[in-house]
Amino acid sequence: MEEILLPHFNERKAPVSLLVLHCSAHTGKEMAACLNKAEVSAHYILDLDGSLIKCVDESKRAWHAGLGSWREFQEDLNSGSIGIELSSLSLGQTPYTEAQINKLIPFCQKLMRKYKIKPQNVIAHSDLAPTRKADPGIAFPWKRLAKEGIGLWYQPRNAEKMQENSVAKLLNIIGYKTDSQEETIAAAYAFRRHFLPEEVAVDEDVHHLVDNIYPLGEKKLLEGEKFLKTLKAVAYSYQNL
Repeated sequence: MEEILLPHFNERKAPVSLLVLHCSAHTGKEMAACLNKAEVSAHYILDLDGSLIKCVDESKRAWHAGLGSWREFQEDLNSGSIGIELSSLSLGQTPYTEAQINKLIPFCQKLMRKYKIKPQNVIAHSDLAPTRKADPGIAFPWKRLAKEGIGLWYQPRNAEKMQENSVAKLLNIIGYKTDSQEETIAAAYAFRRHFLPEEVAVDEDVHHLVDNIYPLGEKKLLEGEKFLKTLKAVAYSYQNL
């Protein structure tokens, strides 16, 4: 494994219990340079050819997640997480390479075993920060990874078993923050990125996508038969762990 060590880290204040997956529109070494210039970091970068680059030791608090929340983790997600940046020139809107996914699956499994990370705590950057981030994007193969024990998926028939009907409460059961309507709308779009990517519009302008994460104020994002059924099925999976 190549090392491009970055100085942007400090000491952890919590044990590792989250695995956060990111992407950036750069190749590996370019990404390391960009992270360094922005004075942020990740523990690892996964390049297009499947090669891993170590940037921060796992024992240290890398600066990758920023502000956000997930389930019981409501602050300082960097302290309790490991961050992996994947190279994706489309910002995760076109398929990742087989070399990347074939490397990522066993690597995530290794980290999950090492730190006893639960499947529900393997998440997208967009899951913890729905108003700010779109990565690792609609093309990230969450269903495929879930079959390998990395993250959770759902059975459509379980929608009928979930009695809750509030979109905000269902999203919160999964782990999203829904304290306001705008947060709920953003979370509903992040949910679609993760579980219903066909309902997320492709933005061919990557630079535009970086600053336009979700359709602001679109209450219709809280509606839709397929969305509601899938949301209930996913919430059932996360509620019955």
